[in-house]
Amino acid sequence: MFDILMYVYETYWHPEACPELGQLSRKLSAAGFENEEINDALDWLRGLEQAVAGSRTLGAPSDRSIRLYAQRELDCLGVDAVGYLNFLESAGTLQAHLREIVVERALATGIKQLPLEQLKTIVLMVFWRLDEEPDALILDELFVEADDRVVH
Repeated sequence: MFDILMYVYETYWHPEACPELGQLSRKLSAAGFENEEINDALDWLRGLEQAVAGSRTLGAPSDRSIRLYAQRELDCLGVDAVGYLNFLESAGTLQAHLREIVVERALATGIKQLPLEQLKTIVLMVFWRLDEEPDALILDELFVEADDRVVH
């Protein structure tokens, strides 16, 4: 699924350029992705759309608020990923409502212990869906290797 998400990010620089899901499914199939992986990715993208729409109703937390993670979230994310999310927040890159989308989409993968590289893909897809590009230094952090970076 994560290969498809990166393919979508690299192929469709803005969410408006991405075709509707039926057509995207056909294009992904033509690109050589397997049906099960395509279905998982499309379900995940549908959920991302719903999460983004739902996040617009969230109020901004107080400056003094602290995010406590449920055990289920900690089991999925792990300490490194939580630390990474805290880094993005403290850098002013990831707002609280976006963090909540990232956490929800991480849980939606169904992966028991999500590798940090996959969390970075989720963060990248959240920014992509909102048609936002993080600061260049943060963008470097979102890619495992600099050669993988595609600047929009």
